[in-house]
Amino acid sequence: MSDPLDTHQKALQINLDPTKYGVFAEIGAGQEVARWFFRVGGASGTIAKTISAYDMTVSDAIYGQSDRYVSRKRLGAMLDHEYPLLVERLKEKRGNTTKFFAFATTLAARSFQRKEETHGWMGIRFQTEPGGEPSDILIHVVMWDRDNLQQAEAIGVLGVNLIHAAMYLHWQPDAILNALLDNLSIERIEVDMIEFRGPEFTQVDNRLVALQLVEKGLTNAAMFLPDGRIVQPADWLYKKSILVERGSFRPITKVTVDMLRYAQAQFIQEPNVDSKNLVVLMEMTLKNLSAEGKIDHQDFLDRVDMLATLGNPVLISNYGEFHRLAAYLHRFTKCPIGFVMGIPTLRELFEEKYYSELSGGILESFGRMFKNDLKLYVYPFKEPESSAVITAGNLRVAPHLRHLYLYLMENFYIQGLRDVNEANMSILSRNVLRMLQANEPGWEQMVPERVGALIKERRLLGFGGGSKSAPEAVSEPSDEG
Repeated sequence: MSDPLDTHQKALQINLDPTKYGVFAEIGAGQEVARWFFRVGGASGTIAKTISAYDMTVSDAIYGQSDRYVSRKRLGAMLDHEYPLLVERLKEKRGNTTKFFAFATTLAARSFQRKEETHGWMGIRFQTEPGGEPSDILIHVVMWDRDNLQQAEAIGVLGVNLIHAAMYLHWQPDAILNALLDNLSIERIEVDMIEFRGPEFTQVDNRLVALQLVEKGLTNAAMFLPDGRIVQPADWLYKKSILVERGSFRPITKVTVDMLRYAQAQFIQEPNVDSKNLVVLMEMTLKNLSAEGKIDHQDFLDRVDMLATLGNPVLISNYGEFHRLAAYLHRFTKCPIGFVMGIPTLRELFEEKYYSELSGGILESFGRMFKNDLKLYVYPFKEPESSAVITAGNLRVAPHLRHLYLYLMENFYIQGLRDVNEANMSILSRNVLRMLQANEPGWEQMVPERVGALIKERRLLGFGGGSKSAPEAVSEPSDEG
């Protein structure tokens, strides 16, 4: 496999291509993308216009008023204005031979006034053939460099990567993702949302794209809604109380629903939780999704089709440790956060072997996790062999951790779920999966009605001995755990 082209080579290739011509509208980090095309020479072959409407009054006059200037809505307004104007002015002169494009960015880069997390939106609207209907690629980025000049440089490289990929890799969305961080790294810039739309991408499932952003290391977490729309996490989680249920969801069972329902009933009774300002998230880690290190994309889509019946957003993350997930969520909110889990997962949280990489071990992990307003809501577990019920109240941990556990219980950081439906406690997702794949009777009574109907209709998860599904990930907590 050949090395990727460097940024200079990509910009020059576009400049020397007489069939590509467009406009650049950049706000927030200088004209860092357009600058690459001027720098390498031959820019007159590519650039029809560049514009930076920094002044808010000027920007509003061009693109319309906006509540937020660094937003998806603003990016859309910029593309909606610049692309039709370009085509209108140049269609007659060169529309038969030219593939037009409009590139836009709106960014909140680091400055003398801005010291907090910096981010922005970037997008391109482009034709794949002269006179054709355009397609869009929209992305959201988080910039991690510590000074403005480094951020501007990273934005310039990313912008060139996006434009080059749209022009020369548009029939391969997977290759576009691979190319975005050419000559960059996630330590400098993170792409946590991307949306493909338009006639060129009618076959693209943006939910799978969200997974691939995490899988390919462009971000540590990506989020989408039940209808499949990818969203930028901050837009949905900002200043919200958050309740998270982590699981493999193979399949969703009545226990999955019970855990969420009972946890939500307790969570909204917390003094600082407003039920009208609450987001309930279903979360899957890459480890939840993988078996023997490999992720089955169809299996993933099967699971998210089932999750859509619950009506909650889905978060895909690479945060295997709960303290890392907590730190990620606290980037967006200072409101209370709740994690829903079962006894097996709670038991694993008190296994010190999982914290060997932290200098402070389990105490450091718990300090990070509970330092803000976070609570664990624990679903009881019925031992299959003895039918004994283990709860947060009677769980035994290692003797030297007993006082730590009691401290967390007595201060309500760990809360057992109350009044649960004991009839569902014997349901294990691995048993349900085995039964539905073997078409054994009785599994339908263990899953929500809509989920059962969907599994049968779409033959999901290898129902009835159909396509072979990946096995449960080893050592990963199940939906009961």
